[in-house]
Amino acid sequence: MEVKINREIRQYTESIFFGLSMRQFIFSCLACVIAVLLYFILRPYFGIETLSWVCILGAAPFAVLGFVTYNGMTAEKFIYAWIKSEILMPKKLMFKPTNLYDEMLKNIENNKKIDSKNKKKHKLKKARKVDNKVIEEETKVDENTEQDI
Repeated sequence: MEVKINREIRQYTESIFFGLSMRQFIFSCLACVIAVLLYFILRPYFGIETLSWVCILGAAPFAVLGFVTYNGMTAEKFIYAWIKSEILMPKKLMFKPTNLYDEMLKNIENNKKIDSKNKKKHKLKKARKVDNKVIEEETKVDENTEQDI
């Protein structure tokens, strides 16, 4: 007795009916039903040869949905991905480089400016001598002039 084991576990499909997976079986039955319906609906209007081509073309999309996989995606996932990439998303890709080092330097410079403005706003005590007496008074530092504290 020999048992087949797939090398890749994700490639395993359980066969339900006639060696088909459940998905393939359902879409095959759906394709047959569509072909039969098209035959009986269009029989009075077309000849046999034309009618057979219409039935094949009517059933083909359902057969494709059941059997086609591309890059591990089922047909409807592939169609959704194609519509998303070709229609919904922009086709023109823009490359905008960012220099992280430059961004960090700008942030550091902005922080220094903010710190210096905050220091200027604080009240400073300034001592001055008047008639040999020391008088302390509170003054505000002018925002336009820079002084080290």
